[in-house]
Amino acid sequence: MDESKLNEITAMFEEKLSKAATVSDIETLKVDFLGKKGHVTSLFKEMGKVTAEDRPAFGEKINRVKEKVESGIKEFEKKISDKAVGEKINRVKEKVESGIKEFEKKISDKAVYEKINASYCDVTLPGKFHEIGHRHPISSTIAEIVEIFGRLGFSVSEGPDIETDYINFDALNMFDWHPARDMQDSFYAGPNAVLRTHTSGVQIRTMLKSEPPIKIVAPGRVYRLDEVDASHSPVFHQVEGLLVDKNTNFAAFKGIIASFCREFFGADRKVVFRPSYFPFTEPSAEVDVECISCKGRGCAICKNSGFLEVMGAGMVHPNVLKNGNIDPEIYRGFAFGMGVERIAMLRYAIRDIRDFYMNDLRVLAQFR
Repeated sequence: MDESKLNEITAMFEEKLSKAATVSDIETLKVDFLGKKGHVTSLFKEMGKVTAEDRPAFGEKINRVKEKVESGIKEFEKKISDKAVGEKINRVKEKVESGIKEFEKKISDKAVYEKINASYCDVTLPGKFHEIGHRHPISSTIAEIVEIFGRLGFSVSEGPDIETDYINFDALNMFDWHPARDMQDSFYAGPNAVLRTHTSGVQIRTMLKSEPPIKIVAPGRVYRLDEVDASHSPVFHQVEGLLVDKNTNFAAFKGIIASFCREFFGADRKVVFRPSYFPFTEPSAEVDVECISCKGRGCAICKNSGFLEVMGAGMVHPNVLKNGNIDPEIYRGFAFGMGVERIAMLRYAIRDIRDFYMNDLRVLAQFR
């Protein structure tokens, strides 16, 4: 095939494009030249008749013709679009001018005109400024903790603020002799009712009503009979978590907790697990992260240890699993708990827990 066919199609397109005037015309051009049976499309079907050595050069020429057709169509569409927009603007302009003239005619009476001028209001002037509210730092800290654990596959579970003695203590392996059950340490709402001292009761309730595997976090308000000072409050917040499954172990527990700590406090933070004791976990651990202030060198905030305690955790005690109607011979689990105020104080270098509750806008405005 010689180039005369290409030149013929190009000339035919240019002639038809010069005569096109409407959107319908351009649609016809698209079909005639770029459609399944169009002139340009038919050229590609002719490629089989070209020798192998001439095929690349011929294909390149066809592509140039195709690009020229596509470019011409696109340019015409833009011209049509611009023209339509211009016509629309002119119609709006004419309508506005007509409306203004009609309105001016109505207010030609001098008294009416003066009355309108007297009550004139410039809507472009700025109005009164209203300060926009934002989340409290405790709420935003809880939301971030929940969001991080959500990405790790945990869902949120909640429970009542007033718990039974059994769920708050006995079911968690805290028997009558445990000091936390003293009247001096807890708020009792009745003979067998107590304002929950932790959100661990949510874990028991979840185990009783759900089949394993279980992966939950339980954020909420808790109550303890503490004197108010820079680091204690009778009402504060916790986020506790529970994972129960057949094959979970201490290594999985360490991996999840370390992932959370690095996500929340910074990817370069060192995380340390110290042996500890809690009645509802065995083995138990305190989780420390590298001090945010001194980066492990030692300072007054971390008491020169280089690390800050952020949560207590451990493998769920078999007795606790039994109390949740889960067989400890088949399932294992781990649990963790952190004080939200403490976490927020460490992260934002706040020295006094009371700053969260005094509603001092000079303090709260820093957490927008």
